[in-house]
Formats: sequence, C-alpha cells, structure tokens
Amino acid sequence: MSELIDNRAHRVRTLKGIIKELHSGAAPETVKERLKTIVQETDYSEIVAMEQELMAEGMPVEEIQSMCDLHSQLTREVLVQLPAKPVPPGHPADTFRRENEAIRGVLLRMREAMAAIERLPDEADPSAELLAWRQAYNDLMDIEKHYQRKEHALFPYLERYGITGPSKVMWAKDDEVRRYLKDLGAALQERGTTAGEWKLVAATLGQAVLSAVEEMIYKEENILLPMCLDTFTEDDWAETWAASPRYGWCLVEPRSGYQPPESKLREPVQLPADKGVQLPTGTLTVQQLLGIFSTLPVDLTFVDAEDRVAFFSEGPDRIFSRSRAILGRKVQHCHPPKSVDVVEHILTDFREGRQSAAEFWITFQGKFVHIRYFAVRDEKGEYLGTLEVTQDLTRLRKLEGERRLLEYDAPAAN
Repeated sequence: MSELIDNRAHRVRTLKGIIKELHSGAAPETVKERLKTIVQETDYSEIVAMEQELMAEGMPVEEIQSMCDLHSQLTREVLVQLPAKPVPPGHPADTFRRENEAIRGVLLRMREAMAAIERLPDEADPSAELLAWRQAYNDLMDIEKHYQRKEHALFPYLERYGITGPSKVMWAKDDEVRRYLKDLGAALQERGTTAGEWKLVAATLGQAVLSAVEEMIYKEENILLPMCLDTFTEDDWAETWAASPRYGWCLVEPRSGYQPPESKLREPVQLPADKGVQLPTGTLTVQQLLGIFSTLPVDLTFVDAEDRVAFFSEGPDRIFSRSRAILGRKVQHCHPPKSVDVVEHILTDFREGRQSAAEFWITFQGKFVHIRYFAVRDEKGEYLGTLEVTQDLTRLRKLEGERRLLEYDAPAAN
C-alpha cells in the first residue's frame, strides 16, 4: 500500500513539475514527449491533485484556466480511460452524460452547417446554410442549464470534501464558453453578408465555440463525473437530484428509474408552523414568516460573519436560482472566479466598517436587475453578515405619471 501511495505522490510531483515548465514557457511538444516518457499512465485524481497543489502554492486560478486546455491535451495520452461507472437511469450522472451526448449532436449539426458554408463560392448567398447554423446555435444555448446545474448542484458537494480546484477552474472555463457563445450569437444576428464573410466567422468564433464545448465535455466525462461518483455519498446524490429541477434540463429530460429513498433526502430542521417568533416589533409564526419571504418582490440571501451562506428566500420567480446545497457554503465558492475579488472586497469593507452598502445593476436574460448588498450589524455595531437583495426592476422603470385608482394588474384568482 505504501508503495502505491509513494508511486502516486511521485506521479503528481512529476506532473506538477512538467506543467510548471509549460507555464514558464517550455515548448508544448517538448514537454509532451517528456511527459509520455516519464509518466506512463495516470488517472483523473492525480491530475486534480496536481492542479490543487499548484493553486495551494500560489499559482493563480486565472493562469491555470488560461493553460487548462493545453494541460488537457498534454495529459490526454497518459490519462487512464476508466470505464464509466454504471448508474440507474435518471441518476444525476446519467442525466449529465445524456445531455453531453445531445450536445455532441448539436455540435455536429453546427459543424455541418459551417462546412456547407465553406463549400460555397465566396460571393454566394448562404441563407439556407445560415438558417441551419442559427437553429443549431439556438439549441446549443440550452447548455446554460447544464452549466448552472453543474456549478450549483455538483460543485458544493465536492467542496465539502475539500476538492475546490475543479470547481474554480471549470467554472472559469464555463464562463469562457459563455463568452464565446455570446460573441457568436451577436455575429449570427447579422444579415445580408456573403459566404466569404461567414467563412471568417466560422473559422474564428464558430471554431472557438466548438473547441471549447467539446473540451468541457471531455473534462466532465473523464474528470468531473468520475470524481463525483467516487466521492459522493448516496445522500449527496439524493440532494443533487432534488436540487436539479430548479435549474432545468439541457436538450433531454431525465429518464425514470432513479428514486432516492425518502430517508436520504435531508430536510432542514422544522419548527412547528404555528410556533411564534418573538421580535421587538411583533410576533410572527414560522408559517407567516415563510409566507412573507415567499411574497416579497425581492430575492434575499444572507451570508453570515464567517462568509457562509446561511439563508435564502424562495419566491416563485427567483432571478438567480438557489439550491439548499449552497447552505453552509463559502460565498466565495458561489461566484465564478472572475468576480471573487469583488466579493472579497465588499465583505472586507463591510467587516471592517468602511462601507455598509454596495449596489450593481445589470441586464440579465432580458431583465433589468438591481443587486444590492447591505452590511448587517447588531445594536453595538458588530458585523453579523451581509444581506444580498436582488430585484427585477424592468416593469418599475417603465412607470410614468400616477395611479390613484384601484386597478389590478393580474387577473382575479379563481
């Protein structure tokens, strides 16, 4: 056993050393040949350990992200291709795999449409080919549900076991795919251009999307899902299964077959619904409190003084989906790596008393979204945590004049 451990540690050290050379500017082909000579085979866990050790030694996530695809290309030839662990139909891992297969089908259609344009004379009208390309692109945009579910229903459980590297790097790569898709979508909205111009779009933005999405599928199926299947307990998978519907499904629906036992679905401690909560300005039952939180026209999330998510409201139309998997999770892990510095800045300013509020407004899925952060303090001014308040202001921004007479916007309830 000790020999196996020593061999594994040696491979991780060797991988790390070679990858460091790559980051220092060594020629990829030279490094690749050395890797194949020194490391005859490795598995996903050693690659994960290598990246985690690099981050622990101070290598920025952004640098690992920028070289991530090259790491993958270098290690692909020595990575042991383990057979996929069997899971019941409808198991979260089964759904992720089937979604990836469906995504491959969409990528094939996109590649065929791009190849059809490539075969046209430069001055030809590519309208029919463009229609097929745009249809494939629209279907591919469903991938957002796949990524959201991965980021919010898988990553939190890996972090509970101290595995943070994959979530940080993969989330950054997901965001890279999102940027490529956004740029390609903007290009595909253009009208009245020739086949020659679309060939350039295909060779740049089109190929970038294909490569990035295919690379992520490889990482999910050869690193992420095997790691989750080796690490998660039955309870973890049950909670992932229960949280998944709020993020939706990508291109395919889950199959029936997997049904975790009721005892495996962890429920929060329940207070009696009619038990009163005494507050300085009145008393509310738990049922009334839940009703109020679900009725408020804002989404609330509270992060405690240790930067852990302690509470979120569950209204019918949340702007940013939440699952119970984030409860107790460090808030820094709930954001993509590119925005963690801003999160840390706000929390530090609040904790040290320099600021008490911060606000942002963005356009998100066609909505004008207002996001505010408030420092929460006790009567002595001690920092208790941070409250995030998110509101869709799209309708309110359009209001003009006055309304003084009763007029309902929604139809009468039956």
